[in-house]
Amino acid sequence: MRVVLVHGTATDGRVWAGVVAALGDGFEVECPTRPQSGDLGTEIGFLAPRCAGAVVVGVSGGATLGLELAALGVPFAAAVLHEPAAGALAPGLLAPVAAAFAAGGTGAFARALYGDSWHEGLTVATPATIAAELRMFRAFEPRPLPGGVAARVLLTVGADSPEPRYRANAALTGLLGVRSRVVPGAHALHLDHPAAIADLVREVAVPS
Repeated sequence: MRVVLVHGTATDGRVWAGVVAALGDGFEVECPTRPQSGDLGTEIGFLAPRCAGAVVVGVSGGATLGLELAALGVPFAAAVLHEPAAGALAPGLLAPVAAAFAAGGTGAFARALYGDSWHEGLTVATPATIAAELRMFRAFEPRPLPGGVAARVLLTVGADSPEPRYRANAALTGLLGVRSRVVPGAHALHLDHPAAIADLVREVAVPS
């Protein structure tokens, strides 16, 4: 089974090292570094052919892009999407990280978004790139999913995540009709609890 791991803002493909190790043998894992263009169409154009037929995993911005892939009907096998943006369903969700970026740049932004597990070695993105990505994700609006897609999507939120993330998760679950899960012991799963992502991939790749 192919697995495509989609990173968020202020990270690149290297952020998935722990998840790749936790998955071990048995999966063909791809960790592409996105263009980080700040243009939704460009990002989807890059990801769609890679994600077709795969289990798609995204965190934060990567999860947001996963929602757009789902809305467009890209034929992925399954998706695990952790804490995506929710647009007007959760007004102000990204305001704290935007304020952190304005006040303290990349490091402040990334730690506000991912927690203290983030470090500078996880990105080479410039502040201009991060600003463009932030604009793109703040402008994102989720849409209802085509028939049959919702059953293949699992939304997750970390047990240690801020309360607004729970509200966003509930709103998205209601709109999209997808399954939802609270994951214990983590906020940014790929950094805090990569084994949890590996377990979820195994679950959706081989449903019980």
